[in-house]
Amino acid sequence: HRNWQSFTIEVASADEKSALEKAMALMGSRHKVKRKFIKIENVKSLKNEDVSDHAVKHLLEAKK
Repeated sequence: HRNWQSFTIEVASADEKSALEKAMALMGSRHKVKRKFIKIENVKSLKNEDVSDHAVKHLLEAKK
């Protein structure tokens, strides 16, 4: 039996579809989780000052 584990991930993306794809790819590569075992409940946009991931902040600042 598998237990679901909640998680939050921040990704820099142009739209919701590419954000979902990026999140799936990161979970698969970092944790070896197959896509069929990843259930994403919601996606929301963050303001630049609300971003906590340093890599995402760097990407957002580079796009300016």
